Amino acid sequence: MDRAPGLSVRLKLTLSYAGFLMLAGALLFAIVWVIVLRYLPDVGMSPAGPLVRSHLLRSIATSAAGALGFLLVFGLLGGWILAGRVLAPLTRITDAARMAANGSLSHRIGLEGRKDEFRELADAFDTMLARLEAHIAEQQRFAANASHELRTPLATTKTLLDVARNDPNRDNGALVDRLHAVNTRAIDLTEALLLLSRANQRSFTRGDLDLSLIAEEATETLLPFAEEHGVTIETSGDMTPTIGSHALLLQLITNLV
Repeated sequence: MDRAPGLSVRLKLTLSYAGFLMLAGALLFAIVWVIVLRYLPDVGMSPAGPLVRSHLLRSIATSAAGALGFLLVFGLLGGWILAGRVLAPLTRITDAARMAANGSLSHRIGLEGRKDEFRELADAFDTMLARLEAHIAEQQRFAANASHELRTPLATTKTLLDVARNDPNRDNGALVDRLHAVNTRAIDLTEALLLLSRANQRSFTRGDLDLSLIAEEATETLLPFAEEHGVTIETSGDMTPTIGSHALLLQLITNLV
């Protein structure tokens, strides 16, 4: 967002510190001035009393002006340094926010020291960056896995349609059943990959399975490819019980075949 240029927070704090010192000094000298006017008599025992009083008031005014000038310089210099130290954590937070806006989510502020408002903000920002980085990584993992693993069911669907187009006399009912089975497996695989890609998900739904049956399903899925290339696929083996995700194991065996 484009904004009109303005005074920095550091400069504003510096002017505030200097202004406060000037105000405090002015009030102090005003009190001294009032005390002098009240308790210093106009005419003393000496004939030169009025001159002494006038000279004293001029001296106080001159000293007050010099002291206020010193307070102004001291307030500006000290306020600038103090404001810089106070706002140093905010500068680090701003730099981290800019890096995140440019796509670097691995950077962390990591402010050290005791708890205060700036450190609470930095910790909250680091937590947000960590969650955002994990969310982006989850999306990237899902995209990578889905683009790789969904090639087989999509290619199977294309092969079945090509075979049906080249053989008009083929049983359409059987074709529809096989397409339905392939589509169902693709949906199950997508859901399993989405669940597996979640960084905060340590496990997925497990069930009692038979690897021999899953191998037969994988073979049936790849059968159109085998027929197209003149390859025969056979499965054999005894019952092999296991525990796991049906969709993921099916895709694993399909990739192995």
